[in-house]
Amino acid sequence: MTEYKAPQLSQAEIDEAFSDTYRALWNDDEQRRIDADIEKHRKADGLFQLPASAAGREVRVEQLSHDFVFGAHIFNFDQLGSDERNARYKELYGTLFNSATIAFYWKQLELEEGRPRFRAEYRDTAEFWNRCGDPQPHGRRPAVDPVVEFCLSKGIRLHGHTLVWGNNRWQIPDWLINKIPFDYLKKANLEHNPKDNTLLSEATGCAFEGMSAKEMEKALPEYTTLINTLTAKRIIEIAMRYGDKIDSWDVVNESAGDFGRGGMVPGSKLCKSWYGPMPGDYTFRGFKIAEGVFPPEAKLNINDYNLGEDYVRQVRSLRARGCKIDIMGAQMHLFDPQICRDIADGKSLVQSPREVRETIGRIGRAGLPIHLSEITITSPGGDRRGQVVQAEIARNLYRLWFSHPATEAIVWWNLVDGTAAYAPLGSEEGENRLRAGLVGYDFAPKPAFRTLERLIRTEWRTETGFDYADGGDNRFHGFYGDYEVEVRYDGGSFTRRITLSKDGVREFTLSPD
Repeated sequence: MTEYKAPQLSQAEIDEAFSDTYRALWNDDEQRRIDADIEKHRKADGLFQLPASAAGREVRVEQLSHDFVFGAHIFNFDQLGSDERNARYKELYGTLFNSATIAFYWKQLELEEGRPRFRAEYRDTAEFWNRCGDPQPHGRRPAVDPVVEFCLSKGIRLHGHTLVWGNNRWQIPDWLINKIPFDYLKKANLEHNPKDNTLLSEATGCAFEGMSAKEMEKALPEYTTLINTLTAKRIIEIAMRYGDKIDSWDVVNESAGDFGRGGMVPGSKLCKSWYGPMPGDYTFRGFKIAEGVFPPEAKLNINDYNLGEDYVRQVRSLRARGCKIDIMGAQMHLFDPQICRDIADGKSLVQSPREVRETIGRIGRAGLPIHLSEITITSPGGDRRGQVVQAEIARNLYRLWFSHPATEAIVWWNLVDGTAAYAPLGSEEGENRLRAGLVGYDFAPKPAFRTLERLIRTEWRTETGFDYADGGDNRFHGFYGDYEVEVRYDGGSFTRRITLSKDGVREFTLSPD
């Protein structure tokens, strides 16, 4: 395994990169509050009982894995230009990250109607990607089977993203959009995206700007039937193939805006989404279909960047109508490097401790656990100061998110600089210009990588031991997760695996037999 060496941050560098205003927001009192909440919400005591026959007993406790989800998307699997770089990418999963978000975007998964890219073809292999140039044939979205097999072999939990999403640029296949009668497509038209003739979401929405949902349904009877049928078929196919392999799913993505605009009409056949025509009441239908075909233990998520009252009302409404929703996903993309500069300079209170707590508290009123599902923090300018800014903002936010009782997961988005979708590999185009990875394009770890590594693998990891005493207080205090316990005694030793969890057993009787 590669030993990742990353630059260390000095306090002098941090002080130079951040304003007094920022440091005042994240002051010692705030840090002590975060520490106290971590102790309260992420740790517990485990009590051991050992047989009296084993004299001279010593107990060693080592944490193997976290109950909390620390993830990243794995969209660049085998696509990084060389066998060495592909191997280094894979090493990050199962070491720093215990979860991987797998791409199920419809547009790239089913490039040709009726031929979803489950199995890898030549165009999905490392050899192909190591040789290919741009334009990218499928948006840096790998075939699913190899990614699933890799993650299962490494013991990495899996999260599927996404089953239902109205976005015509990123999700709805071109072949499906092209089934809309041409007279309507002309109104959208190609001037919005002359590069590849793909209809952008805004353009498709404009095609039906003057119509109600009912008028759209009347004008597009065949398309209405088709998009409803094919959306259901897609969910069923994916569930049948991966339902027992993948732990959680974004069933519906970024739909709170349509809900807030009144687009989710019960009983309707077509929804006038901001993006264009979608199945009627598509969030409700998506969850009910998913509930019927995925195993009961699969977590069904809703995911959004809109973290206002519309999102809360939408989730409450869906649950009141009988939808199984297990988790709320909350995106946090600081896509504009200037925002990160302004945060550091004290010119913006975005993602301040108060704002973070208010946001989590607000969406938490829906009564569901929260996954910070898509995290982007840029290193503005890409210079040393920009990297320090990224690292320290990430450190403070991860600590606060981890400390909050409502959160269960934090998922970083673009892991490697220069590898974003729909941008030439290694370029400064598109999302690549943000330099939002934890490692550079050359795979040199950035300060943010080292910061998160120290939190996840050192500060938030329990390794302890004590001499066992009959009738004594034989307990350890540790983070929730899986542990290996070694008991040494006169004449021998034995090891056992235990799980310390919020809702599980916290008293453990251990025996060599």
